Amino acid sequence: MRRALPGLLLAAVSAAGCGHHEFEPPDREAKIEAAAASFTPALFDTIAWHGEDERGVLGNQLFLEHCRACHGSLGEGGTDYALARGLEVPSLTEPGWAGAHPDSLRRAIYVGHPAGMPVFGDRKLAPREVDAVAGYILDVLRPDVLGQGAPGSEPLVPRP
Repeated sequence: MRRALPGLLLAAVSAAGCGHHEFEPPDREAKIEAAAASFTPALFDTIAWHGEDERGVLGNQLFLEHCRACHGSLGEGGTDYALARGLEVPSLTEPGWAGAHPDSLRRAIYVGHPAGMPVFGDRKLAPREVDAVAGYILDVLRPDVLGQGAPGSEPLVPRP
């Protein structure tokens, strides 16, 4: 009987702690604040690419997986997906777009935005992946921003 007592005690304590609990996801604002607090441009200082092709291919793949639904295949924004959810998604290719700088774009991808942009810096994307997406947007979708893309160069995304 003495051997059964610790087992019964453990079962009783475990059952008492297993009341009904609703899962409450973290507040969106809190997630954004936490990501903003952990963001620093230094996250990207040690990232090295074997070539722009490596960065572009990874950036293209990640853009298709994580960004295309809202921003469109060519970064134009205003997709049916975004409109159906009431999201105002900016065009990534608009001349004069304020986010068209490597540091601000990496920060936007990493931190997200309260209006609906997901927080990708909370373990969804590693800094290397954030850098690849930002590079893809700036070098392929916006070749004018850094002056590195050839005018009229084709994006690495399939056309619908």
